[in-house]
Amino acid sequence: DHLPVLVKGINDRNVIIDFVWHRYHYQFQLDNLYKSVRRKIWLSFLSISFEFGALNLITMGLFANNNSDLENILKHDFTSTFRPGYITVEGVTMPKRFEELREDIYNWDVKEEDVWICSFPKTGTTWTQEMVWMIMHNLDFVGGEANLGVRSPFLEVSALFDYREFKKENIEFNPPAFLDNSLKFVRDQSMKGPICLKTHLPWVLLPKEIQNQIKLPKIIYVTRNPKDTCISYYNHSRLMEGYRGNFENFCRLFIAGKLPFAPYWNHILPFWERRDQPNILFLKYEELIHDLPSVIRNVANFLDRPLSCEQVEVLSSHLSFASMKNNPAVNYEMVVDLNRKFNLIECEGSFMRSGKVGDYKAKMAPEIIETFNEWTAKNLNGSSLKY
Repeated sequence: DHLPVLVKGINDRNVIIDFVWHRYHYQFQLDNLYKSVRRKIWLSFLSISFEFGALNLITMGLFANNNSDLENILKHDFTSTFRPGYITVEGVTMPKRFEELREDIYNWDVKEEDVWICSFPKTGTTWTQEMVWMIMHNLDFVGGEANLGVRSPFLEVSALFDYREFKKENIEFNPPAFLDNSLKFVRDQSMKGPICLKTHLPWVLLPKEIQNQIKLPKIIYVTRNPKDTCISYYNHSRLMEGYRGNFENFCRLFIAGKLPFAPYWNHILPFWERRDQPNILFLKYEELIHDLPSVIRNVANFLDRPLSCEQVEVLSSHLSFASMKNNPAVNYEMVVDLNRKFNLIECEGSFMRSGKVGDYKAKMAPEIIETFNEWTAKNLNGSSLKY
């Protein structure tokens, strides 16, 4: 009945602490399929869990992350037929194929009449894209029936979905052009006139003409509370990008900056610091939820396309969550269905899930919320950005 366990953790002051546990209460939960064991040590500030053989530590709001452990999780749970692995570029985690796109993007011929919609994944990008496109096209709802991936193309999306090998073995697999070769598609669209361009690239990976302010296209950046972002990114990654791991490990990857386009704070803060530049507008997802008409007016004025009160009302209705969720032009169900048809994903669900602010409260364990809160406070120390 003795089960000595030596635990090393990190408390909120980053002090290494050692505990030897002998006779604390514990419980086992055995999964019939995996025979996984969850062992809980009932200490007031330390929770240790074993799941599928992986050790997860949560200590006073900080994950005790081991880099090799995280790399193994990433490789085991977040690689697939169309995502063979990852690289690090300028400190940013990216799928391997990005290396092939990197130079072309860095040397991109930026057009100042284009609008760049920039964001970390799952922070309100699709919502912002549809709003911007409608404003730029005088609320053309007929033209807006075309897929958003065509109207507002995603610059580097081909790095996320490398279908080349899969297509060789499945000749009937025919992904849309905006997924298959995104750089060519964006160039072709740009030749037709000004475009609303989407990217999840952080500042350090944007074209040099933007970074060096040689060109000053209008940039609209949207961000979101990191806890809600993580919840949404987890569901998106399972549905669209083949993530097979559990939520707790996904949180670890999120905080450690081991997901595509992460680290999170290195993405948000450079845009926040440039928010006063005349060509940059910084938005928060929560603002769109709480007062969408005001945000629409703000964006329209920024784009020099002011709208009447009636137009704002009509566009607000079009951009409601219920409308967006049921709109096949923006809900990406065509991509979800394609991946399901060819067994590239195993998860059920929809691209647009709930859209709520504070959804994390019902999804995250208290200790994970505390971890995120302390991580946020640490990274926003000295910054005027607030969530």
